[in-house]
Amino acid sequence: MFEHCLGEKTCMNMNKSMKQETDILIDQLRQRNPAACQKLLADYGTAVFQMVRRIVTVQEDAEEVYQDVFVKALQAIGNFDSRRATLATWLNRIAYHEALNFLRSRKLSVVYMEEQNDDLDDAPDDEMPDELTIQRLEMALTELPPHERTIITMFYYDNMSLADIAYVTDSIPSTIGSQLCRIRKKLYRIIKNMKP
Repeated sequence: MFEHCLGEKTCMNMNKSMKQETDILIDQLRQRNPAACQKLLADYGTAVFQMVRRIVTVQEDAEEVYQDVFVKALQAIGNFDSRRATLATWLNRIAYHEALNFLRSRKLSVVYMEEQNDDLDDAPDDEMPDELTIQRLEMALTELPPHERTIITMFYYDNMSLADIAYVTDSIPSTIGSQLCRIRKKLYRIIKNMKP
Protein backbone atom coordinates (compact mmCIF):
# COMPACT_ATOMS: atom_id res chain seq x y z
CA MET A 1 0.00 0.00 0.00
CA PHE A 2 2.79 2.42 0.95
CA GLU A 3 4.67 1.64 -2.28
CA HIS A 4 1.53 2.40 -4.30
CA CYS A 5 1.17 5.82 -2.65
CA LEU A 6 4.87 6.50 -3.18
CA GLY A 7 4.38 5.60 -6.83
CA GLU A 8 1.50 8.06 -7.21
CA LYS A 9 3.54 10.83 -5.60
CA THR A 10 6.46 10.07 -7.89
CA CYS A 11 4.14 10.19 -10.92
CA MET A 12 2.69 13.52 -9.79
CA ASN A 13 6.19 14.94 -9.35
CA MET A 14 7.21 13.69 -12.79
CA ASN A 15 4.13 15.27 -14.40
CA LYS A 16 4.82 18.55 -12.60
CA SER A 17 8.45 18.42 -13.71
CA MET A 18 7.44 17.73 -17.33
CA LYS A 19 5.01 20.67 -17.28
CA GLN A 20 7.70 22.95 -15.87
CA GLU A 21 10.12 21.74 -18.55
CA THR A 22 7.52 22.46 -21.26
CA ASP A 23 6.82 25.91 -19.80
CA ILE A 24 10.55 26.70 -19.86
CA LEU A 25 10.78 25.48 -23.46
CA ILE A 26 7.87 27.70 -24.50
CA ASP A 27 9.40 30.73 -22.80
CA GLN A 28 12.71 30.07 -24.56
CA LEU A 29 10.92 29.64 -27.90
CA ARG A 30 9.19 32.99 -27.39
CA GLN A 31 12.65 34.50 -26.88
CA ARG A 32 13.80 32.87 -30.17
CA ASN A 33 16.43 30.75 -28.42
CA PRO A 34 18.08 28.51 -31.09
CA ALA A 35 18.69 25.67 -28.61
CA ALA A 36 14.99 25.68 -27.75
CA CYS A 37 14.12 25.39 -31.44
CA GLN A 38 16.38 22.33 -31.70
CA LYS A 39 14.76 20.82 -28.60
CA LEU A 40 11.30 21.42 -30.05
CA LEU A 41 12.29 19.57 -33.22
CA ALA A 42 13.94 16.76 -31.28
CA ASP A 43 11.04 16.26 -28.86
CA TYR A 44 8.08 16.72 -31.22
CA GLY A 45 9.44 16.32 -34.75
CA THR A 46 8.67 12.64 -35.21
CA ALA A 47 5.04 12.93 -34.07
CA VAL A 48 4.48 16.01 -36.24
CA PHE A 49 5.96 14.30 -39.28
CA GLN A 50 3.71 11.26 -38.71
CA MET A 51 0.66 13.54 -38.60
CA VAL A 52 1.70 15.25 -41.85
CA ARG A 53 2.54 11.95 -43.57
CA ARG A 54 -0.92 10.54 -42.88
CA ILE A 55 -2.40 13.33 -44.97
CA VAL A 56 0.36 14.12 -47.48
CA THR A 57 1.42 10.76 -48.85
CA VAL A 58 4.31 11.86 -51.09
CA GLN A 59 7.52 11.88 -49.01
CA GLU A 60 9.04 15.04 -50.52
CA ASP A 61 5.79 16.98 -50.16
CA ALA A 62 5.39 15.77 -46.56
CA GLU A 63 8.91 17.00 -45.77
CA GLU A 64 8.05 20.42 -47.20
CA VAL A 65 4.86 20.63 -45.14
CA TYR A 66 6.75 19.41 -42.04
CA GLN A 67 9.14 22.35 -42.35
CA ASP A 68 6.23 24.75 -42.84
CA VAL A 69 4.59 23.43 -39.67
CA PHE A 70 7.56 24.35 -37.51
CA VAL A 71 8.01 27.74 -39.19
CA LYS A 72 4.34 28.49 -38.50
CA ALA A 73 4.59 27.14 -34.94
CA LEU A 74 7.59 29.32 -34.15
CA GLN A 75 5.81 32.36 -35.60
CA ALA A 76 2.67 31.63 -33.54
CA ILE A 77 4.31 30.46 -30.28
CA GLY A 78 3.24 33.72 -28.64
CA ASN A 79 -0.38 32.62 -29.09
CA PHE A 80 0.11 29.20 -27.49
CA ASP A 81 -2.20 28.73 -24.49
CA SER A 82 -1.47 25.71 -22.31
CA ARG A 83 -4.97 25.94 -20.80
CA ARG A 84 -6.49 25.00 -24.18
CA ALA A 85 -4.14 22.19 -25.24
CA THR A 86 -0.80 20.56 -24.63
CA LEU A 87 2.13 21.63 -26.78
CA ALA A 88 1.95 18.29 -28.64
CA THR A 89 -1.76 18.73 -29.41
CA TRP A 90 -1.21 22.34 -30.50
CA LEU A 91 1.57 21.24 -32.88
CA ASN A 92 -0.65 18.45 -34.24
CA ARG A 93 -3.36 21.03 -34.92
CA ILE A 94 -0.94 23.14 -36.94
CA ALA A 95 0.34 20.04 -38.77
CA TYR A 96 -3.18 18.88 -39.59
CA HIS A 97 -4.23 22.23 -41.05
CA GLU A 98 -0.97 22.82 -42.93
CA ALA A 99 -1.21 19.37 -44.53
CA LEU A 100 -4.83 19.88 -45.60
CA ASN A 101 -4.00 23.37 -46.91
CA PHE A 102 -1.14 21.88 -48.91
CA LEU A 103 -3.48 19.36 -50.53
CA ARG A 104 -6.00 22.09 -51.32
CA SER A 105 -3.29 24.27 -52.85
CA ARG A 106 -2.11 21.41 -55.05
CA LYS A 107 -5.72 20.68 -55.97
CA LEU A 108 -5.10 16.98 -55.55
CA SER A 109 -8.12 15.00 -56.43
CA VAL A 110 -9.40 12.89 -53.61
CA VAL A 111 -11.90 10.20 -54.43
CA TYR A 112 -14.49 9.87 -51.70
CA MET A 113 -16.19 6.54 -51.31
CA GLU A 114 -19.94 6.74 -51.60
CA GLU A 115 -21.73 6.70 -48.30
CA GLN A 116 -23.99 3.71 -47.99
CA ASN A 117 -26.35 2.70 -45.26
CA ASP A 118 -25.30 -0.93 -45.18
CA ASP A 119 -26.23 -2.87 -42.11
CA LEU A 120 -23.32 -4.31 -40.26
CA ASP A 121 -25.14 -7.44 -39.10
CA ASP A 122 -22.35 -9.60 -40.45
CA ALA A 123 -19.57 -7.60 -38.77
CA PRO A 124 -16.74 -9.77 -37.48
CA ASP A 125 -16.63 -10.79 -33.84
CA ASP A 126 -14.18 -9.12 -31.49
CA GLU A 127 -11.38 -11.58 -32.07
CA MET A 128 -7.66 -10.98 -32.31
CA PRO A 129 -6.76 -9.80 -35.82
CA ASP A 130 -4.51 -12.04 -37.85
CA GLU A 131 -1.75 -10.87 -40.22
CA LEU A 132 -4.09 -10.81 -43.24
CA THR A 133 -6.69 -8.73 -41.37
CA ILE A 134 -4.04 -6.22 -40.37
CA GLN A 135 -2.76 -5.98 -43.96
CA ARG A 136 -6.30 -5.46 -45.26
CA LEU A 137 -6.94 -2.79 -42.65
CA GLU A 138 -3.74 -0.97 -43.64
CA MET A 139 -4.78 -1.14 -47.32
CA ALA A 140 -8.29 0.07 -46.49
CA LEU A 141 -6.87 3.05 -44.59
CA THR A 142 -5.10 4.21 -47.75
CA GLU A 143 -8.46 4.37 -49.52
CA LEU A 144 -9.91 6.83 -47.02
CA PRO A 145 -9.80 10.57 -47.71
CA PRO A 146 -6.96 12.29 -45.79
CA HIS A 147 -9.26 13.86 -43.18
CA GLU A 148 -10.89 10.54 -42.29
CA ARG A 149 -7.60 8.62 -42.32
CA THR A 150 -6.12 11.17 -39.94
CA ILE A 151 -9.05 11.06 -37.51
CA ILE A 152 -9.02 7.27 -37.31
CA THR A 153 -5.25 7.10 -36.84
CA MET A 154 -5.22 9.86 -34.21
CA PHE A 155 -7.81 7.89 -32.23
CA TYR A 156 -6.48 4.34 -32.63
CA TYR A 157 -2.76 4.76 -33.30
CA ASP A 158 -2.00 7.85 -31.21
CA ASN A 159 -4.63 7.16 -28.52
CA MET A 160 -5.77 10.78 -28.63
CA SER A 161 -8.98 11.68 -26.83
CA LEU A 162 -12.05 12.89 -28.71
CA ALA A 163 -11.49 16.32 -27.13
CA ASP A 164 -7.90 16.50 -28.42
CA ILE A 165 -8.92 15.34 -31.90
CA ALA A 166 -11.70 17.94 -31.89
CA TYR A 167 -9.18 20.62 -30.96
CA VAL A 168 -6.78 19.57 -33.71
CA THR A 169 -9.51 19.49 -36.36
CA ASP A 170 -11.54 22.54 -35.22
CA SER A 171 -14.53 20.40 -34.36
CA ILE A 172 -16.40 19.21 -31.28
CA PRO A 173 -16.01 15.84 -29.52
CA SER A 174 -19.52 14.58 -30.35
CA THR A 175 -18.93 15.26 -34.05
CA ILE A 176 -15.63 13.38 -33.90
CA GLY A 177 -17.40 10.45 -32.22
CA SER A 178 -19.98 10.35 -35.01
CA GLN A 179 -17.28 10.60 -37.66
CA LEU A 180 -15.34 7.73 -36.06
CA CYS A 181 -18.45 5.56 -36.16
CA ARG A 182 -19.05 6.38 -39.82
CA ILE A 183 -15.39 5.84 -40.73
CA ARG A 184 -15.31 2.44 -39.00
CA LYS A 185 -18.35 1.37 -41.03
CA LYS A 186 -16.69 2.61 -44.20
CA LEU A 187 -13.50 0.70 -43.40
CA TYR A 188 -15.53 -2.44 -42.79
CA ARG A 189 -17.22 -2.07 -46.20
CA ILE A 190 -13.88 -1.48 -47.94
CA ILE A 191 -12.35 -4.57 -46.30
CA LYS A 192 -15.45 -6.66 -47.03
CA ASN A 193 -15.25 -5.77 -50.73
CA MET A 194 -11.54 -6.57 -51.06
CA LYS A 195 -10.67 -9.54 -53.21
CA PRO A 196 -9.42 -12.53 -51.18
